[in-house]
Amino acid sequence: MGIELAISPQMIIAFLVIGVGILAYALEWASLELTSVGIIGALLLLFYLFPVMGPDGVTNLLSPDSILSGFAHPALLTVLALLVLGQGLYQSGALEGPAHRLMLLSKGRPRIVVAVSLAIVMVVSAVMNNTPVVVMFIPIMSALADRLRRSKSKVMIPLSYIAVLGGMTTLIGSSTNLLVAGTAHSLGQPDIGFFEFFIPGSLLAVVGAAYVGLVLPRILPDRASTTRELIGADGKQFIAQIEITRDHPLRGKSTVAGMFKSLPDMTVRMIQRREQALLPPFDDVTLLAGDVVIVAATRKALEAVLSSNPDMLGDVVEEAASLSQTGLFGDDEDDEQGNRNEERIMAEVVIAPASRLIGRTLEMIGMRYQTGTIVLGVQRRSRMYRTNMNDIRLEAGDVLLLLGKRSNIRGLRGNKDLLLLEWSTSALPSHELANRAMLIFGGVVIAAATGLVPIVIASLIGAGLMIATGCLNVRQASRAIDRRIFLIVAAALAMGAALDATGGASFLAHGLTDLLEGMPLGVILSAFFLLIAIMTNLLSNNATAVLFTPIAISMAETLQVDPRMFIFAVIFAANCSFATPMAYQTNLLVMGPGHHTFSDYMKGGVPLIILLWLTYSLFAPYYYGAL
Repeated sequence: MGIELAISPQMIIAFLVIGVGILAYALEWASLELTSVGIIGALLLLFYLFPVMGPDGVTNLLSPDSILSGFAHPALLTVLALLVLGQGLYQSGALEGPAHRLMLLSKGRPRIVVAVSLAIVMVVSAVMNNTPVVVMFIPIMSALADRLRRSKSKVMIPLSYIAVLGGMTTLIGSSTNLLVAGTAHSLGQPDIGFFEFFIPGSLLAVVGAAYVGLVLPRILPDRASTTRELIGADGKQFIAQIEITRDHPLRGKSTVAGMFKSLPDMTVRMIQRREQALLPPFDDVTLLAGDVVIVAATRKALEAVLSSNPDMLGDVVEEAASLSQTGLFGDDEDDEQGNRNEERIMAEVVIAPASRLIGRTLEMIGMRYQTGTIVLGVQRRSRMYRTNMNDIRLEAGDVLLLLGKRSNIRGLRGNKDLLLLEWSTSALPSHELANRAMLIFGGVVIAAATGLVPIVIASLIGAGLMIATGCLNVRQASRAIDRRIFLIVAAALAMGAALDATGGASFLAHGLTDLLEGMPLGVILSAFFLLIAIMTNLLSNNATAVLFTPIAISMAETLQVDPRMFIFAVIFAANCSFATPMAYQTNLLVMGPGHHTFSDYMKGGVPLIILLWLTYSLFAPYYYGAL
């Protein structure tokens, strides 16, 4: 094949910076943000001192403008805009319904519901670009993880991987496939059919799916377990009460086998009916207007009730909203959408030692008028009460679960009688905006999936509409933008630009060609696949596809074989973007929701790449008759 390999000092610099950068990411020598900034800074300095001159001998191909262009790259803007869209869906609780229906279909078995969801993603990704599919399912999988009390880190990377695997099977499954097909066509190759590589693609997808379902969850760390423990998912229960009014959804409901099916995950401790106290077991009890139901429930159960059916706890949400509007507790300078759209926050406070509230009941304190918050439950570690919540006399160390506007919860920081547990604050979904958020999100997905407009345009407009229509305020939207993603994508694009401009990528490709000259066709095909699989995780899948498609055709012509087998090898290998978060958009999209680090992708992705490489190496020679 006889291609001369020229190594320049600039190429060596590019390889060194990329090698050290990937090692720093993998070993977590420093935070992702600091490593990313360090990579960008090193590239800026080194290629300022040792410029890569263009054909005219004047232009520096790696000027600061080109190295920093990643900060304005459409791929980065798309990912950030899609994260804002996902935050809008979460904030509005728009996908609680689909998650609940999936739970019902699985009859409460977590493995089945996760497996069904991933199977749906895999099938849909085969006939639809996998990026919008992952965008659709991130909030659903997040809600499922919450309902199943599973760590989101156990489902987010599998969601990305399974979508990529499904996208390997058809022409439109991913942008990589379309890009390879377009590049091959421009080089004079016949058009690739929709299902032309379905058989080898399906084999790789099935093998990969088995790994994702059976092995990957055991490899990935449980990154959210600490958070779940802090917010009360560990079984600690509060005493709460439900007042049955004439229009309450529980009015007229009767017990079945001593249980109230309308109160899932709650234990009814007592029913106060006028002067009579009804205690368990409850046989043939029907709830009447005026009853007060005393329940023991975890914070998670109370939050689920407020999210799915806020009327269940009466008018507490509306009461909290009206109190915050009175102006008694100060204005919230961060509330861009007005007080009615300010976030509803759940938080826990502890009765401080020597507090003036000790020995007094909630009714005597007038909590909602003093603080602008509603008490949802009381927790006392020493005993579980069977009494009206308003009759409990508070003691030092008691924990109160509060609901209120962000401004009022924030105002508790200076309260000497109550100690606000800052880590316990969480926003409650605003369901009146759910339909609006779903409409915006659906429009973005349809526009992007049908090719009406590029996904970067659809996602940016959708993110703007989420804020403009009140589904999110600016503070909530900014919270959705992960600075790790912002910097790591910019660093990855800078590394890719350096590798391309210095000729490093072409050097590796042509070096492999020369190294394997005279080898059996199956060995060349296997090595070619492995090189592309490595490169797609260092560059991007699209850059790798464009770079290696001409090389694939050239290698096939030199070996006098059908170019299709090498073109399809580019498609499959370029889709093996599992080992780094910047390798593919879907990896970046799940990084924030799953609380993932760079090493998570290395641990989970490298074995998958090796598995797919071995599968392809054993299957392709037989399938293409290349033994």
